[in-house]
Amino acid sequence: MVERKGAALLVVYADVDTENDAEFNAWYNEEHVPERLRAPGFLDAARYEALRGGPRYLAVYELESVAALQTPEYRRMLANPTEWTRRMSPNVVGRGTVRLAATQIYPAENDPNILGRGMAPALQIGRMDVPADLEDKYNYYYDNVRTPANLEISGCLHVRRYHVVEGGPKYLTMYEFEHEKVPETVAWENQRKQDTMHEYIGGRYGHAAGSPGVYRRVFPPRAF
Repeated sequence: MVERKGAALLVVYADVDTENDAEFNAWYNEEHVPERLRAPGFLDAARYEALRGGPRYLAVYELESVAALQTPEYRRMLANPTEWTRRMSPNVVGRGTVRLAATQIYPAENDPNILGRGMAPALQIGRMDVPADLEDKYNYYYDNVRTPANLEISGCLHVRRYHVVEGGPKYLTMYEFEHEKVPETVAWENQRKQDTMHEYIGGRYGHAAGSPGVYRRVFPPRAF
């Protein structure tokens, strides 16, 4: 089995002006993603477009570990961008570009049954800044109460949580969905209303701008 899930993520968000859409998407899909997947430790990748939250475009790369970002091969790619990259990179044509590298904290190890699964048709990603005095309770509640409850909801395939080690804020949660309507279902809304995270931890945590965002996969293309 080819492993397509790792213990880390590289996540890149960007807004792009409409006049750059066509070439930006062509560059990403035809050159940039295939190039990155040739680097050691890059297992899989997909691109998404926001239906809720933002920034508008999201690229997610599954990494064996964050060490994949330090290999000579990857560093050479960064140091020697192609001509197309120099023109169409999110750092050039993007607005509000955010790049995060994150290492997985939950689950401690990926279920062997999901290691060969491709990138989800839809995602919900939350980026949270949690006060230090609330972190222990936050992590306990998320892993032992919120996540098990959400995984009971039809269409919620998987939940993974991360510490962000490049960029910020510190915490990132990625829900994998069968489709982007899962957060609009009665079951999801009922569970959200029953959730008592804030009462349990005794305080508040902050979301980054545009978080949580709901994203539909646009590359590789979906059949529905």
